[in-house]
Amino acid sequence: VQLQASGGGLVQRGGSLRLSCLASGRTRSIEVMGWFRQAPGKQRDLVASITSYGGIINYADSVKGRFTISNNAKNTVTLLMNSLKPEDTGVYYCYAAAGPRRYWGQGTLVTVSS
Repeated sequence: VQLQASGGGLVQRGGSLRLSCLASGRTRSIEVMGWFRQAPGKQRDLVASITSYGGIINYADSVKGRFTISNNAKNTVTLLMNSLKPEDTGVYYCYAAAGPRRYWGQGTLVTVSS
């Protein structure tokens, strides 16, 4: 499985950004896709995830009500980020889980200015 992330950039507090992640390869094996975030000097934490079958969604408490994750039949997962805060700043990584395997896309930087 290969993951190609896009989106990100610089936005002011309260603004919005959209991240997309396109999966290719053995996509039928993917059970979960989502996004992790790594702020400067901190560990990589889960932001949101969605299962491929059933569409079960999970959000970090810090983004509930502001971020929306979705997927489509074309193997793309999108993260719509609204009401962004400076603490949302970090490198966002797309990931996919297929059984015991984990796959990562390249990180994309999101910077929220105050």
